[in-house]
Amino acid sequence: MKKILNYFLQGLLYIAPFGITAYIIYVIFNFTDNLLDGILEKYLGIDIPGLGLVVIFFFLVLVGITGRSILAQPFKILFKRMIEKAPLLKFIYSALNDLFSAFVGKERKFKKPVIVLVNPISNLEKLGFITEEDLSKLDEKEKVAVYFPHSYNFSGELFIVPKNQVRSIDINPAMVMKFIVSGGISGI
Repeated sequence: MKKILNYFLQGLLYIAPFGITAYIIYVIFNFTDNLLDGILEKYLGIDIPGLGLVVIFFFLVLVGITGRSILAQPFKILFKRMIEKAPLLKFIYSALNDLFSAFVGKERKFKKPVIVLVNPISNLEKLGFITEEDLSKLDEKEKVAVYFPHSYNFSGELFIVPKNQVRSIDINPAMVMKFIVSGGISGI
């Protein structure tokens, strides 16, 4: 029973950030759609279904613009202090923040797609992304860190592999990620 409870909690940790985000967007969509629908119908006599979706899109763009400006810095500091005081929220927030920043932004990590020779005997190779080339802190000077995303999942594995078994490929990183996550179905 304890093992099942542990699996339940681990599953909850995987699903909760996405579920909470989806729920918040759904609530905001319904609120803005109903609010705008009532105002437009009352004053202008028109009904535009789904207007809340457009408002949410522009709201998120505005949040993105504000988030990059100097005006948002005090709010970021306040938010981080609040997150620091809640261990579970800190864990979820930092994991999501690291995941999203790996795909977009200045600190993108998945920008160097490679093919790695995993098994020289059977000539088995695997697609992945170099995430760190300097492993001197691990006392591994001739190795690199390569992340291998799983197909049909938002998870993966990090391997430390010899540099001579890694071969760079000149393909758009987003296409390689799509190819891996789709299990090779999407094509390159």
